[in-house]
Amino acid sequence: MEERYREVLSIDKLFLRRFIEEYIGKITSLKKLDNKYLALYEAKGGIVGVDGSTNRMGGAYPHFVDIFQGLAKSTIINNKAIFKSDLYTPLFSEKENNILAEDEKEIAEQRNKLLANIEVEVALEAVRKYKPYAILMDGSLIRYNIYSYDSWINLRDECENQGVLLVGVIKDIKTSIIGDKLKEVYSNINVEVYDRELLFGQLQYGEMIIINDEVNKKNKEGYSSIFMRSSLQPTVIGMDIIDSQKEYLEEMGRLVFTLTPENSRGVPLWLDIVDKEVQISDAIMKGLMERYMNRDLYERFFVSERAKRN
Repeated sequence: MEERYREVLSIDKLFLRRFIEEYIGKITSLKKLDNKYLALYEAKGGIVGVDGSTNRMGGAYPHFVDIFQGLAKSTIINNKAIFKSDLYTPLFSEKENNILAEDEKEIAEQRNKLLANIEVEVALEAVRKYKPYAILMDGSLIRYNIYSYDSWINLRDECENQGVLLVGVIKDIKTSIIGDKLKEVYSNINVEVYDRELLFGQLQYGEMIIINDEVNKKNKEGYSSIFMRSSLQPTVIGMDIIDSQKEYLEEMGRLVFTLTPENSRGVPLWLDIVDKEVQISDAIMKGLMERYMNRDLYERFFVSERAKRN
């Protein structure tokens, strides 16, 4: 790997920053919002964090069950968090007549759809119940286009109609905007490299790249995006906002920066809290199955030989 990526990862820092400014987007420094601004957000409905979680119990295909959970949690209405859940097992799928026809790709697709749907559902309920100033969703907004399109359009419309800002915070960016542009401009670069590697340690704490629409592959799907170093860690995170709210992109960048502890992994504290509360532990999975399912069916279909040995 060191040999393969030597040419790209040894690019001079100053050169790369100049390249980014010329071809990718403006690099700007953020200042944290003061308490007066944060109080204003609270007065306008607060911030809602949205995340989802999934866990699996059982053995090899098709003898397993996946449980999904979504959570929307408001910064000002702590005692009324919105939870929704769902489950999936190939033993009770839409292809009941031939469950063995389902392959791993189909199962992964189904899991992605169920998780995306449940996150959009709790977000939509939060918009209607809480009327927050902004919703921070864990992950890129583009995946809702792919896996939950109809429900996602409903959520977009509701947010636009009520003036609720809709933002996605991406902990693990998977884009290759800078690498693709480097390959386009410099013919001697022929290796695939992603933005997370190229930007590792390149931005200063609090710096943000506002990605130009013409190089942002998400733009045609209706999103504007940034990269940001939101903590003292050398890694960067990403952030999306729906294009009709693009004028708030930098403000939401400042909000995410403000809500992120400097010694953290770069994620807003509120999303970290939501992430921990939405998790479905193995103990919860086992408790649910043992309480709500016929014991004979549970052991016959979902207790693996490995589990019996334990």
